[in-house]
Amino acid sequence: MMIVSPLFLKILTFNSAKVNAMAIWPIIIFKNIDTKQDSIILNHEKIHHRQQLELVILPFYVLYFSEYFVNLFKYKFVHHQAYMNISFEREAYTNQNNPQYLSNRKFLNHFKYLYKQ
Repeated sequence: MMIVSPLFLKILTFNSAKVNAMAIWPIIIFKNIDTKQDSIILNHEKIHHRQQLELVILPFYVLYFSEYFVNLFKYKFVHHQAYMNISFEREAYTNQNNPQYLSNRKFLNHFKYLYKQ
């Protein structure tokens, strides 16, 4: 399910203007209709849905936020660096331009990005 809700997205991202979409199983929330129609953003969020399903949803969020908080210390509290170095984000950003990625993706492939820097 996909919804467009700039207000809901602002609430979930603590008013971050930079966030265009967010995948929270089973929905994808978009900032506006343009981001909903952007195939790259949609593919990025679909990659997150696959990651969430593989980890049976709740463990995904535990690992995601654990990595983020470890990265905050590692990158001296620079949010952008901490976020961009989460393995789930690295996998999604690396492959978001490949529309065939999810068809060929190996199970639990985000682990491949866990220690890549």
